[in-house]
Formats: sequence, C-alpha cells, structure tokens
Amino acid sequence: MNMISQKLDGYFDISKSGSSISVELRAGLTTFLTMAYILFVNPSILSNAFLTDPEISRDLIFAQLLTATALASAVGSLLMGMIARYPFALAPGMGLNAYFTYTVVLGLGASWRAALGAVLISGMVFVVISVAGIREMILRSIPHSLKLAVAAGIGMFLALIGLENSGVIAGHPSTLVTLGHLHAAAPLMTIAGLFLIAWLLMRRIPGAILIGIVIITLIAAFSGLPVYPDPGGVETLIPFGGFKDGVVAMPVWPVEIAFQADLAAAWKLGFTVIFALVFVDLFDTAGTLIGLSEKAGFNDEHGNLPRASRAFLSDALATTCGALLGTSTTTSYIESASGIEEGGRTGLTAVAVAALFLISIFFWPLASAIPACATAPALILIGLFMMGGIGKIDWSDYGEAIPAFIAIIAMPLTFSIANGISFGIIVWTVLRLLSGKFLAKDWLMALLAALLIARYIMLPTG
Repeated sequence: MNMISQKLDGYFDISKSGSSISVELRAGLTTFLTMAYILFVNPSILSNAFLTDPEISRDLIFAQLLTATALASAVGSLLMGMIARYPFALAPGMGLNAYFTYTVVLGLGASWRAALGAVLISGMVFVVISVAGIREMILRSIPHSLKLAVAAGIGMFLALIGLENSGVIAGHPSTLVTLGHLHAAAPLMTIAGLFLIAWLLMRRIPGAILIGIVIITLIAAFSGLPVYPDPGGVETLIPFGGFKDGVVAMPVWPVEIAFQADLAAAWKLGFTVIFALVFVDLFDTAGTLIGLSEKAGFNDEHGNLPRASRAFLSDALATTCGALLGTSTTTSYIESASGIEEGGRTGLTAVAVAALFLISIFFWPLASAIPACATAPALILIGLFMMGGIGKIDWSDYGEAIPAFIAIIAMPLTFSIANGISFGIIVWTVLRLLSGKFLAKDWLMALLAALLIARYIMLPTG
C-alpha cells in the first residue's frame, strides 16, 4: 500500500502541491457530487434527438445515453488527470447537448448520426488546433465581450428549455409564449424544485443540484403525480423499469448509438454547425480552465497556465471519444471548483471523478426514473450559473455591447446557439468596419463573418 501511495505521490506531485491522497479523493467525491446531475440531464436532453429515429429502442435509450454519458465523463476526466495532471473533471457539456438536440437534429432535421459526426469532426479539429497552436490565434481574434455573451446566451437558452419542458411556459399563437398551466403537477413540482435547489445553493451544500433532482424525483415517483409521459399505474409512472427492478443493475451498453457517427452526413450540414461546435467548446474550455487555474493558484508569474496544451488536448480527445461513444461534446466543467475548494490540487482528483462515473453506470435504473420536472430546475439554475460573466461586458461601449446583446438574445429567441454566435460575429465585424476601428489583426473575424454571411444568403427562404 505504501508503494502505491509513493507512486501516486510521485506521479501527481501530491506532496509538492501541499495536498494528500485522502484530500485528493475527497475532492474528487465533492466534484462528482456537484456535477453528477449530468447523468440525468444529458440523457434527458439527448433522448429527444435519438427518439426521432423509429428504429431506436424507446425503452432503453435513456439507459444507453446514461452509460454513454458516464463513460465519456470517465474517459475525459481520466485523460485530464493522467495527461495534464490537473483536478479538472470533464463531462458532456450543457448548452452543447441542447445545440445537438434542438438545433441540429430537431431544428435542421438532421439525423442523430449526422450530429454525432459533426461532434466527432469538431473533436478532431480541436485536437489539431490544440497541437498546432491555432487555438491561441483564434482566442486572440474573438473579442472578450463576445466570449462572455456566448456563455450568457447559452444560459438563457437552457433556462428557456427548462421552463418549456416542465410546462411552466407554453407556446401561444398570438404572443409566441405564455404561462403554462401552473396548477398542473409538473409546473408545480418544477417550481418546488427550483426553490429547493436555490435554498440548498444558498446554504452552500455540496451537490445541491443533485440533491434537488433526487428529492423531486422521489416525490414524483412515489406520490403518483402525473408528471411522466404516460401516467397510470406504478409501472408506467416509473418508466423503463425504474425502481421496480431495484436501483442497481448491469449497465445497458450503448450498442445502438456507439460508433454510429456519420461523417459524410455531417459534412452536408454545412460550415455553421461544425463551426458552432468548435467555437463553443473552444471558448467554454478556455474560460473554464482560466477560471479554475486562477482559483487554484496554478498560473505562473505571467498569468499563464503550465501544461495548458496538455489540458486542451485532453479536452479535445475527450470530445472525440465521447462522439464515438454516442454523446454530444465533452468538455471541462466549472463544477471542478468545488473539488478545488475542498483542497484538490492534482490529477488524482480528476482520476477519482473518473472512477465514480464508472461506478455510476450500475445505477441506471435509478436515473431512468427522473422526470422532466426534476431536471428542469437544474436547467434553469445552470442558466443562472452561465450568466456570471455578463457584468464584465462594457455596456457603455456600443461597438462591444450591441454585438454581445444580439448574440445573447438571438440564442433563446431563434432557439439556436449557432444563430447567436453567428449574429454576434457578423454584427461585431460590421460595426468595427463602420466605425473605422477595424484593425489588421481583425482579419480572422472578418473571414469568419464573410463565411457566415454567405451561409445565411444560401439558406432556403421558405
């Protein structure tokens, strides 16, 4: 045992980091608890895309997606821990899974195989730009205000999805949206879940989102409230087996969705789809790593993160592996800050998270009983978390504020993350040209804007 401890200490530099194996493992557990909601939320979102295929097993798709989510999270966290040796955990990204489902599959009418192909291509592109150093050039070209706006816009988009999925808001032919039937069980449970998770967050309780999801699910499952798709008896109230077969079972392997990425179909989706995936993952990862490294004190005297290229490469490889397993883009999670707060300072924390995700695949019957009214509060509050950077935008500089505002509101109002990103880039570039402030270093933004304008011109008008 001492030999194993010495090897772990030597590889991860645990003692040099001022930590210990027990602290690293506790930090890993804390990080897992704060981000384990992805095991419920990601399958809930992605199942809407996969169920467009009549050949998919409707009674097993949630369990298959849960396994794919857990495996992608385990692989990504393991890569980060072993290659970059940082305590940053990874999982399929929120916002990117919504883009996969609601924009690419349901919006554009693409098959889920084509969408997985686009994710796989974006992962391979990310690997190339991480290795070749192109990432730094792209990062420098995109204005900081737009990076902040993209995160905020995705947050509003997620909140809209959560409110709609739960029935708190509904479509209306005259006003586009309106209040839903608030006396119905699902909206009431959603509102209760929202207050519950908010209270837990205010109390600084680790795993607040996960705890809220579990409590609302238990109330829904055992109260008989009609919050499931086909309410009736106990067996139909808890779909796909649920608690009637216990809470532990052998994993349902993603045999129908793994290694199904269609690269040829993905290319036909066009530049905007793949660009959006690359753009969001690139800047979401960059922002997450910058924030986490600053919090943990990893940055050097010049404000740079040592082994940053390894961290980005780990993230890129995780996206590629996730697409092969059958899930949307895998990325670094800001919830890793909870483990860092607990003292996690090395890659052993991320390795511990990976191990816990592997164990979780044996608990899929428990997760399959999660109703939309339990995950909706999580989506709404995750939207809140993603709004944090909006105050850093200089709203007095209209050349920065207007593109940021357009990007933010375009995402929920067009129900498309890609549109928000595209409109923001186009408006920023045009205003830069009109104001005479366009500089030679902005050439890449001009190129991106030109390509996006061409894309919208070619879109069908009917």
